[in-house]
Amino acid sequence: MNVPVSPLSPKNFPELPGIVGVKLATAACAIRYEGREDVLLVELAAGTKVAGTLTRSKTAAAPVLWCRECLSEGEARGLLVNSGNANAFTGLHGDKAVDQMVKAVADSLLCRPSRVYAASTGVIGEPIAYERITERLEDLSSSVSSTESPEVWKKAAVAIMTTDTFPKGASAVTNIMGMPVTITGICKGSGMIAPNMATMLGFIFTDAKLPSDVLQALLTPAVDASFNAITVDSDTSTNDTVLMFATGAASHGEVLSAGVPELYGFKQALEQVTRDLAHQIVRDGEGATKFIAITVSGAETDPSAKIIALTIANSPLVKTAIAGEDANWGRIVAAVGKSGEAADRDRLSIVIGGTRVTEAGAVVSNYDEAPIALHMRGQEIDITIDVGVGEGNATVWTCDLTHGYIDINANYRS
Repeated sequence: MNVPVSPLSPKNFPELPGIVGVKLATAACAIRYEGREDVLLVELAAGTKVAGTLTRSKTAAAPVLWCRECLSEGEARGLLVNSGNANAFTGLHGDKAVDQMVKAVADSLLCRPSRVYAASTGVIGEPIAYERITERLEDLSSSVSSTESPEVWKKAAVAIMTTDTFPKGASAVTNIMGMPVTITGICKGSGMIAPNMATMLGFIFTDAKLPSDVLQALLTPAVDASFNAITVDSDTSTNDTVLMFATGAASHGEVLSAGVPELYGFKQALEQVTRDLAHQIVRDGEGATKFIAITVSGAETDPSAKIIALTIANSPLVKTAIAGEDANWGRIVAAVGKSGEAADRDRLSIVIGGTRVTEAGAVVSNYDEAPIALHMRGQEIDITIDVGVGEGNATVWTCDLTHGYIDINANYRS
């Protein structure tokens, strides 16, 4: 099924800077899609450090279980990603597939298999024809290219897509101890997106010289504030994976702790990249026509505020009202109450598109819905809620729920 590019997509794929120590290659292996590249091989310089966050799903896919085991070693030499088949819920075949694929990559890179990471995305429950990948690995290994050309990044981002309508990439340049450092990332995601290590895959690369424990300490909060703060449909995938690789090619001095002031700029840049990628996933939400930011303040704690915000963001009634450009703010009130978190009904304040709707537990006097209705007709929707019980706050991002979502998912396996 041909799906038009999301109306919320960026105009162009960004010109992503290269990362020394990272080489990429893609191939068409017909895992599910005919006539398009669906496998990505990443070759990483020896000594590259790695950190990751993985799905919390109790039915996690075989590649996720493999990565979980490997992350404890903290080093990487390769990454193999396929689209079209999740290699999930396929029993021993799934484990064998990962084993055979990572061994083939390890043989080509002359490293131990535990230095090779794997990720898959696509249909759940169908055995993957992994031989189609392993028989192409020699060609893939011999065709890896440096990442100096933006086209190399774009091809990699396209190869990992499933129902995505556009490839996703982001980058930032910063410094550590006065020396330049680059962060570049690609990701995929469109449906089955919910913040529980929000099907999505994300791969971030940097030339920073950081130990794996420091890298992990930086990545976890960045993911919590980005990939774990988005939702399209409240469904968590079996394959959600974010991996970050640091090649160590930058010339800054040694870093031993994530808390040192020298990493402040790097933290900000990493959060910028992960947030940009996460927003692109929401903008490519299946059937999406509106990008929605929901900010909750006045909660008991920050986690409480996030729960309330996500309850609103996941409400089918809220999402369909926005899709229909209906300023039905009563659905927001209902979602706040449904969250189970503390809220003071008589202090609840709602602002939509900069226009106050409620205060002191009721609609504002002389309420005029016209400016809100106008805001609802736009593509960028902003909702803020103060629940009046504390200092906690959080922002999450979602999209509207349209009939396009049904069309795409009703025909996903066709």
